[in-house]
Amino acid sequence: RKSKITASRKLLLKSLMLAKAKEEWDQEIVDKQSEKERYLSERITPLHTSGLTLTQLQDLCRELHEKVEIVDEERYDIEAKCNHNTREIKDLKIKVLDLRGKFKRPPLRRVRVSADAMLRALLGSKHKVSMDLRANLKSVKKEDTEKERPVEVGDWRKNVEAMSGMEGRKKMFDAAKSPTGQ
Repeated sequence: RKSKITASRKLLLKSLMLAKAKEEWDQEIVDKQSEKERYLSERITPLHTSGLTLTQLQDLCRELHEKVEIVDEERYDIEAKCNHNTREIKDLKIKVLDLRGKFKRPPLRRVRVSADAMLRALLGSKHKVSMDLRANLKSVKKEDTEKERPVEVGDWRKNVEAMSGMEGRKKMFDAAKSPTGQ
């Protein structure tokens, strides 16, 4: 399909949309700032420290300090709730992924660790015994393997010319037949 809008028209519309979005974003920032100033002016009364004696100033400082502690406790509680909710959301997301069965496994790196190093990592300083995994392996003598394989493997390139044609095939057939016949 061909689009009904030309490329220049698309570009113009895109630039207009971006300009409108920038205006709305700037307006939103200004609105938030004015809302913040309005809220602070409602909640915070201006301090009048002129003409106060030393004891009155100390009392004022104590009151302000108590208010700061209350606000700090509220902030800590809200932060703890937020962290708890974040952890709970993460756990629920993992459960949903497990139920769906589409869990993406992270790519694992291949690490070579000996048995001694693995036991040392798991048990720490308690690990005293050295594990030699090769000690329990069955030993195989070289002579046994040679007896089992009496047929010698020759170089296949040796008799290429001798084996070519029908005579060579007959020799191969006779050679294969003769050990079974004895």
